Amino acid sequence: MASKIKKGDKVVVLTGRDKGRSGDVLKVFPSENRAIVQGINMVKRHQRQTPSEEGGIINKEAPLHLSNLAIADPKDGKPTRVGFQTLKDGRKVRVAKRSGETIDG
Repeated sequence: MASKIKKGDKVVVLTGRDKGRSGDVLKVFPSENRAIVQGINMVKRHQRQTPSEEGGIINKEAPLHLSNLAIADPKDGKPTRVGFQTLKDGRKVRVAKRSGETIDG
């Protein structure tokens, strides 16, 4: 089955401390049903110094569960559910339930 949330999608956070904020999906972990969203769910991590990286306390994004994310409607940016549609040329595309707009080009 095609995934409803993919890398590069603009998503809105539905619950938690970042509720209402939006960002782009950087990485999706389908087996864990989680995704990392740019600038959302920031946590502090202690990083050991390596030859390539500086040590110390760094801020990084932690994964969020997919159930706490919704795709932003291409028309108005508000959260929407996702449906699937097959076009005349045979392509299967994701469609925003809120406005009916296609999500993938």
